[in-house]
Amino acid sequence: MDSLQGGNRDDADAAGVEVRRAIEAMLMVALDPVPPNLLAQLLEVPTEEVERVCRGLAATYVDEGRGFSLARVAGGFRFQSHPDQAAWVERFVLEGQSSRLTSAALETLAIVAYKQPVSRGQVSAIRGVDVDGVMRTLQHRGYIVGLSRDPGPGNAVLFGTTSFFLERLGLDSVHNLPPLGEFVPGAEVVEALERRLRVGVDLVDGTSDLDEPIEEPVDAGEPSVAEVLGADGPAEA
Repeated sequence: MDSLQGGNRDDADAAGVEVRRAIEAMLMVALDPVPPNLLAQLLEVPTEEVERVCRGLAATYVDEGRGFSLARVAGGFRFQSHPDQAAWVERFVLEGQSSRLTSAALETLAIVAYKQPVSRGQVSAIRGVDVDGVMRTLQHRGYIVGLSRDPGPGNAVLFGTTSFFLERLGLDSVHNLPPLGEFVPGAEVVEALERRLRVGVDLVDGTSDLDEPIEEPVDAGEPSVAEVLGADGPAEA
């Protein structure tokens, strides 16, 4: 009986090793994140088994200090470089390339990501500039897509981000986006900025932040404006 049980364990271990190897091989050649249910169908094992194996592989790569990791992204699993190696990967990938998004495109993409579904008009209102060209660029590159139409007047197209966007950011869902509160300055920072702006306005008006007039030095050798114009008008020649 013990020998039979031992044989069953050996068979199970061997099957588990083959499943791990098969998952590694398929993910290695996959261009996009592979959903766990697809891996389960191909391997003819339960989806829960695939999830368990992938979690185990991910933990193993972390423990071994590999330069890559197994991550769940956009609803599937994929291999990707370890975040600690970002500087080297960026140097390798971006060397000699000029296809990075402009700051205007990044701002627009951020608005779509956090406000989706959102129309072009709404994005333009938030940014304060026309965004038609930028939105077309983001569509062309596959970062955003039309999701539906606004039921209101005009039936404007409502845009949202794509799975490609999630893949590039290494996110499994838009719910994993960092909270906007992390990027909002504190009350003391806002107050300091407002104080500086008020000082700037006062200086333009010729007064300081203490509401005292700013006196311009007058060269004794030059007549003042009042002396040139006189009390009632321009001085006669």
